[in-house]
Amino acid sequence: MVLLGGSLVRGRQAPLRARYRQDPEQATIVKRAATQAVEGGDALHGLVAPDPRYGVSWPYGIDRAVGGLHDLPNPGELLCVALAACQDATMRMLADLLGVELLDLTVEVTGTLDVRGTLGLDPAVPVGFQRMTCTTRVTVPAGTDLGLLARLEAGARRSCVNLDTLRRGVPVAASTRFDSAPQEGARMPPSHLTPPRSAHRSHTKGAASCH
Repeated sequence: MVLLGGSLVRGRQAPLRARYRQDPEQATIVKRAATQAVEGGDALHGLVAPDPRYGVSWPYGIDRAVGGLHDLPNPGELLCVALAACQDATMRMLADLLGVELLDLTVEVTGTLDVRGTLGLDPAVPVGFQRMTCTTRVTVPAGTDLGLLARLEAGARRSCVNLDTLRRGVPVAASTRFDSAPQEGARMPPSHLTPPRSAHRSHTKGAASCH
């Protein structure tokens, strides 16, 4: 474990910062997640996984407000989770860099939405969250430099990737491909001879919701 000036984060980031300054293209990374097949065609539950290297997946359910069972975290809550985790991690890393001792740290995120939008009941109602809050509570030793705490707060708001993404907005290219399953007993032609047909689904009013 490399410490630089008493900071674990500084020691780990120093060679990365040098590399990115020399070759900015290496600073571009890609994050991925994908859902996984669920047996039985369950309409109210699913599995989602991050990069396969971690070997984990998370079950999710659907909010009772749109007809789900509310027995597992739903996608809207996972969005709140992603923001809370990112803000928490950013605060911890910056505190390490600044030499600020954290005795306790909690981040609470809430998201408010009107489900009439996703249910297609009122076209004037947005489908997504109308507002979100991100509240961070930090306990530090008495006498901690107030200037350092101000830098910590400002730096965390500036450097939190998910907070910036939600505030700034980012283009999302969404597409859907429909593949026809082979008939039972039929032999599947080589994939290079029969490329799968693609089609883009348009939103069907009141058809579904992921919240």
